[in-house]
Amino acid sequence: MIYPIVAYGDPVLKKKAVEIDKKYPKLDEIIANMFETMYESSGVGLAAPQIGLSIRLFIVDGEPFEDDDVRDFKQVFINPIITEEAGDPWKFNEGCLSIPNVREDVQRKEEVHIEYYDENWKLHKKTYDGITARIIQHEYDHIEGILFTDRISPLRRRLLKNKLNDISMGKVDVDYKMKFPAKGR
Repeated sequence: MIYPIVAYGDPVLKKKAVEIDKKYPKLDEIIANMFETMYESSGVGLAAPQIGLSIRLFIVDGEPFEDDDVRDFKQVFINPIITEEAGDPWKFNEGCLSIPNVREDVQRKEEVHIEYYDENWKLHKKTYDGITARIIQHEYDHIEGILFTDRISPLRRRLLKNKLNDISMGKVDVDYKMKFPAKGR
């Protein structure tokens, strides 16, 4: 099942998500549907708040990237905790399925240390770098209630204000299903 992507302006995107346990209802189904939704939307990552669930879950698949290290990276992250971000900060032009047709340079550190459970509830403690780390940091921000537009300068945010308001009202052209807060659907 393909979920509609929750658009900018919905309160669920600004809320810190809660941890879940193995008994969370239909978790395997949710994860499978999240992958289907992400692929249908041409994304490389999708966090549960983006489908309206305020839980600490996100998925990634770097297949669209040409870099071999990223292209073969497909993972489920349940209850992740970033324990450290390290290295030099670097800028990269980011976008988001919840904020369609908006891309901005975002500065992030090059390395991330993270602990998480996979879909089989196996605990992992790993370090990622480069684009892989960036994808993880972007999706992790979603479960912390942070959007990439929160990481750009106040001036850039002011310049985007009308475009962001249009997105929340559904005045945006996208080729995937979305749920717009200002339209009530």
